[in-house]
Amino acid sequence: MAKKNMVRYVCSNCGNISLTWNGRCSACDMWGTYEKEEIDESGCEKPRSSDLMAVNIIDVRPPQRFTSGIPELDRVLGGGWVSGGVVLLGGQPGIGKSTLLLQVCGAMAARGERVLYISGEESASQVALRARRLLALHNNLDLFCDTDLDGALSHVEGHGFVVLDSVQAMRSSLEDGWPGTPSQVRAVAQQCIDSAKKTGIPFVVVGHITKEGRIAGPMLLEHMVDAVLLFSGEDTSAYRMIRGTKNRYGNTDELGIFEMTEKGLIAVEDPSGLYWNKADVSVPGVAVTVVMEGSIPLMAEIQALASATTFPYPKRTSRGIDVNKVHLLTAVLEKRAKTTCNMFDIYLNVAGGLVVKDPGADLALAVALASSVHECSLPSDCCFLGEVGLAGEIRPVGRIGTRLREAARLGFRKAIVSHQQKGDFPKEIRICRAVNIRDALQEVMP
Repeated sequence: MAKKNMVRYVCSNCGNISLTWNGRCSACDMWGTYEKEEIDESGCEKPRSSDLMAVNIIDVRPPQRFTSGIPELDRVLGGGWVSGGVVLLGGQPGIGKSTLLLQVCGAMAARGERVLYISGEESASQVALRARRLLALHNNLDLFCDTDLDGALSHVEGHGFVVLDSVQAMRSSLEDGWPGTPSQVRAVAQQCIDSAKKTGIPFVVVGHITKEGRIAGPMLLEHMVDAVLLFSGEDTSAYRMIRGTKNRYGNTDELGIFEMTEKGLIAVEDPSGLYWNKADVSVPGVAVTVVMEGSIPLMAEIQALASATTFPYPKRTSRGIDVNKVHLLTAVLEKRAKTTCNMFDIYLNVAGGLVVKDPGADLALAVALASSVHECSLPSDCCFLGEVGLAGEIRPVGRIGTRLREAARLGFRKAIVSHQQKGDFPKEIRICRAVNIRDALQEVMP
């Protein structure tokens, strides 16, 4: 008697399996993502024979690197594109994804690489118009403007670099449905990955961002690719930031900063100048630290404002630093430094719109809060580097030499650090060591 096939339903967004169809996935709460799948009665896939043989890892050659022609982007990638690698570039509409990739295509084409730009959203004349404005026109740059993925991939052979703009606009013949549906996005990505691995050509796939800030389509998409880059920026600012959230060939700590101009994106040579402007007059509540964004040291100006309140529940507002960190450090100041904060509304801001997650900024944050509460200005040539624990102790931070050299370059002559801090200190800066937060406050607010 022949075995009957069993039916199960698999979520195309997260891969969750259900024996019955549901409108909403119980794992990721997405609607309409369950797809029917038939399996045999045992629930196992049949083994498949393969002609591939196991190889010794010593005999495997590492993949080749290709420079993008933009050093700032190469640094974020970990050294450039990787042969056979697939990179997913996500960002809000109009943020500059296509502009950046056209500049990359133009730079690589000028270097002698044959480049293919696949656009499912714009016509050839529209892409050419932007390329002309960006000075990216070159004989080595080819265009394919259509939503047919099979037709686009048939032109890949003979090229050294491929851009697909975008994964939500293309349609694969392997799946039914409209472009942008979870099944179509997954099929398009899989075909691009297969083509990249087969030919050894680096692929860049553009992805759109939803209103929640995540890349549109199934979450499986980010697991399939080799690297994920997010391109972001404020609507009112000309500056754009690119950061890797996943990278199989490098680290994800690097941050690239660009300025959008009429001629395209230009790398910012001095990022610290974006987030710190030296003031001639010191005011209470302002402390400066140096945070690390990958290998880049950035000066961060922490601004705190303590305003007296008559309400029993004082307000805590923060921009650029997690508000829970503000609650924690105000409690440490209350308990360990005898600084009363429960009678003040506290407003905290990091100048320039920088988001600080580095624990080395704890000391600057605590000192800025105490300075505003006591209405005492801090020395303008002093920076604060240290992590503050719940016992009030100041802990050392990493890469202290890089941080202090950046501070010395910008004119700082004094630094408050942990008494346990070790490292290569520049001669231009006088190092003051503090055991706890009370010692640090006594050093700058006697």
